[in-house]
Amino acid sequence: MRINAEHRGGTLYLNLSGEMDEHTAATVRAEADALAEIGVGRTQRAIFDLGGVSFMDSTGIGFLIGRYKKFSRYGIPMYVTNLSMSTDRILQMSGVYTIIPKI
Repeated sequence: MRINAEHRGGTLYLNLSGEMDEHTAATVRAEADALAEIGVGRTQRAIFDLGGVSFMDSTGIGFLIGRYKKFSRYGIPMYVTNLSMSTDRILQMSGVYTIIPKI
């Protein structure tokens, strides 16, 4: 799993690619958390682009909910976009969209 970040205007774009599972989540989690802390005061929203995610299990759901909590502490709303059909289905069934909107 890799994460590439870009800050444009007041939006932090986090592009994820690879497999999101127990073995890959820790590194990406630390990077996303650091980006949340750096963005305090200049980031108006965070968009997680999941277009490059080829596999996601419950660890991916936990990752997203954990980042939601982290970004929320800093007053930064979080969104997900560019989902594959399988990732969309997993997030829909888990209820993630009730707290993290899909755009």
